[in-house]
Amino acid sequence: MTTLLHNCTVFDGVADTPIPAAAVLVADGRISAVGPESEVRSAAPEGVTELDLGGAHLMAGLLNMHTHLSLSLPGPGGAAVSALSPHALALYMASGARRALQSGVTTVRCVAEKDHAEFALRKAIEDGWLTGPRIFTAGRALCCTGGHGHDGTDTLECDGADAFRRGTRAQIAVGADLIKVMISGGIAGEHERIHTPQLTSDEIAAVIDTAHAWGRRVTAHAGPAPIIEEAVRLGLDCVEHGYQLTESVVALMAERGTSLVPTLIVTRCKDFFDSIGVPEWMQQRSLGAGERHAESYRLALAAGVEVMLGSDMPPFWPTGGTTATVRELEHMAEFGLAPLDALRAATIVPARWLGADSEIGTVEVGKYADLIGMDADPTRDVSALRGLRWVMKNGEVVRDDRTGLAL
Repeated sequence: MTTLLHNCTVFDGVADTPIPAAAVLVADGRISAVGPESEVRSAAPEGVTELDLGGAHLMAGLLNMHTHLSLSLPGPGGAAVSALSPHALALYMASGARRALQSGVTTVRCVAEKDHAEFALRKAIEDGWLTGPRIFTAGRALCCTGGHGHDGTDTLECDGADAFRRGTRAQIAVGADLIKVMISGGIAGEHERIHTPQLTSDEIAAVIDTAHAWGRRVTAHAGPAPIIEEAVRLGLDCVEHGYQLTESVVALMAERGTSLVPTLIVTRCKDFFDSIGVPEWMQQRSLGAGERHAESYRLALAAGVEVMLGSDMPPFWPTGGTTATVRELEHMAEFGLAPLDALRAATIVPARWLGADSEIGTVEVGKYADLIGMDADPTRDVSALRGLRWVMKNGEVVRDDRTGLAL
């Protein structure tokens, strides 16, 4: 099927200026032409299906680089998820995947899911059984005994370099696209602290060296500057959170090309915590870390560290009057990232990190037609994404508020 999307303005993610009075030609799930409508129409075959977007601003679908479709935080909400049977868990995650896509997130990077259920979910989406985003996954995250996230089936406890090598290979063996390792304490562990180192140098090196040998990149849950510095020197590819960064560490990250997924929303989301019954001890630890977290992020921006969008919360979750994904992007802009850079941190930059930039991340000929539309111009203010009303993945419209379509 070939479709002409017209009556729209296109931010292609390459040029800084959107294309007015534009059109996009989609054939077999991919973009075959993009530009001024008159030019694109001339390339369209006779009898092409036309779709009037009603003046929408069109851009590439969002990539959320810190997703847990099986998230279970302390409290009754998380306990209910943890109690799900394997069959119920798969259905729960499938519902979350559909809702994530409906929210404009066309690609997710899962960084610890229960029971490896996301592999079956990914296959079901690829085979067309389910509606959901493209899934890149780390499988189970690796942690030490009693380490961050140890009490769930979304992590694998390892101790010693050899065990961490086996854990890395075990995730790759089932199809992991990347590896995630917990190198420090965090917010959600009652008996740990953010600044606690949890792995030794040889354990970190074992994960990174093994993953790189197998062609996989490594990201790390990490809070304190000293252990992040150590991991970066050992070749770490990405930092999750980075609650307590310093000038010297962000300079090293920029020099070594280590990216940052700041997840700013996790230290400023009381409405989310209240909605799932997160206990007071965790709320105080999380919200109390917000100011230092934002300072760390600003230091990273000033040093030129590459940053990428990631919510940690479910991508679609309502918070602050919008979704967790959009709210995170607003925080990234609020604390210093220019709108154009913020949009790229949610599209082409993560696509490049995943090695998928030839397929997704911009509105260019040959790439998958993963597109989203809204009424206002996101290149001027990322809050325009609050007005998202249209979503296409792989050339198929999965949401259109004007017609009531929501697959």
